[in-house]
Amino acid sequence: MHANDIHAVHPSAIVDAGAVLGPRTRVWHFAHVCGGARIGADCSLGQNVFVGNDVVIGNGVKIQNNVSVYDAVTLEDEVFCGPSMVFTNVYNPRAGIVRKDQYRRTVVKRGASIGANATIVCGVTIGRFAFIGAGAVVKRDVADFALMAGVPARQLGWISRFGERLALPLSGVGEATCPHTGDVYELRDGTCTLRPAAHRS
Repeated sequence: MHANDIHAVHPSAIVDAGAVLGPRTRVWHFAHVCGGARIGADCSLGQNVFVGNDVVIGNGVKIQNNVSVYDAVTLEDEVFCGPSMVFTNVYNPRAGIVRKDQYRRTVVKRGASIGANATIVCGVTIGRFAFIGAGAVVKRDVADFALMAGVPARQLGWISRFGERLALPLSGVGEATCPHTGDVYELRDGTCTLRPAAHRS
């Protein structure tokens, strides 16, 4: 095995037997990865991160300090989780009632970003390249490329893969170009899509 294919685990971190860490993934100070976790390549798990057993994390994911990724959460490739953001997995928890059979699955799709101190209430899907602002509380599904903020979170607009706000209305029909990449985005029937490269002028 080439040296560049080896994952790195800080001596203070705990990785339980059975956990899968992809090549070049780094696990930093005081993190804990449970034995059932599946983590892809080129990921970074910051200080004091917890990853549960029933968790799947794709490639190139960055999880900042003090984030707990509990059971029933899936993070697709290149997801960003900001410092101290929160996932949940039970909708109505009680200390005296066991509800492990009632976990609601949460999926964060490719390229999405979740800002610092945001809360993701369980059972939602966050769309591709969506952007959740710092401190937001997400209680429902989020569309691809949607820009969300507030408590509860509401959509403010649309955002490009590069992370720039797009000049598109919230609804209706529109077209916008990312000034950094030249990517063209189309809005139709409340859905924002990236125009395929072959169809860009």
